[in-house]
Order: sequence, then structure tokens, then C-alpha cells
Amino acid sequence: MTVESKKVKQIGRKPKADPAVFRYSVSFNAKEHAEFLSRFEQSGMNVKAHFITACIFERQLKVIKIDKAAMDYYMRLTTFYSQFRAIGVNYNQITKTIKSTFTEKKALAFLYKLENATRKLVEINKQIMDLTAEFEQKWLQK
Repeated sequence: MTVESKKVKQIGRKPKADPAVFRYSVSFNAKEHAEFLSRFEQSGMNVKAHFITACIFERQLKVIKIDKAAMDYYMRLTTFYSQFRAIGVNYNQITKTIKSTFTEKKALAFLYKLENATRKLVEINKQIMDLTAEFEQKWLQK
């Protein structure tokens, strides 16, 4: 067998077409380092070298800002919604229990109280929806 007829296996990485071989070193003082880290975190990039290259050659950088207040509001609203659903489940259970346990007159009295509490809950829900719409309009970017 000749050498040409055998398949040659290549081991290791494939070489890059245009490898980066030139390296530079830069030093920062404490204030500059803090500013650099702040901008690096805002960029959303994972590699500092890529961030520096993008800054030098003025490539467009993406900036990601996370609004903690909006996130907190959203989390609380989600929690409240799950509590609101739980109230609906409890409402069904209470009406069944009242109907099966009490006389018709007592059941109507309890259901009247429950109906008033439900009206208040609906008003609160409308206020929450209005506040959420106002919050989205003022603070959340579209």
C-alpha cells in the first residue's frame, strides 16, 4: 500500500483562516477599572476581549438594562394573580359548602356577604389593572 492511498487522520483543532496573533496590554487604575467593568456588564457580552475589540473599532454595542423595580412589580403582580385564582377556587368551595350545610335563609345571608366581598375584590382588581397599564405606559419600553 502506498502512503497516498491511506486516509490521513487529522488530530486537533482546525486552524483558523485569520488567527489573532497580535496582543496588547493595558493597565487601569481603580476608577478606570470600575468604569470598564460597569460598561462591560452593560454591554451584555461574555468575553472582555470581544468587548474591548468592539470599543476600539467602534462596532455597535448592545446595552442591556434590567429595571429591578419593574421586575419586582411583575413578580408581585404574578404572585397576586395566583392568589386571586386561589380565591376563585375557594369561592366555589364556599358556595357549595354553604348550600349543602345551611338552611336556605342562612345560606342567602352568607351568600349576600360573600357577594359584597366579591364586589370589593372586583374593584381592587380593576385598580390593579389600571395601575399596571399606567406603569407599563410610563416605565416599560416597547
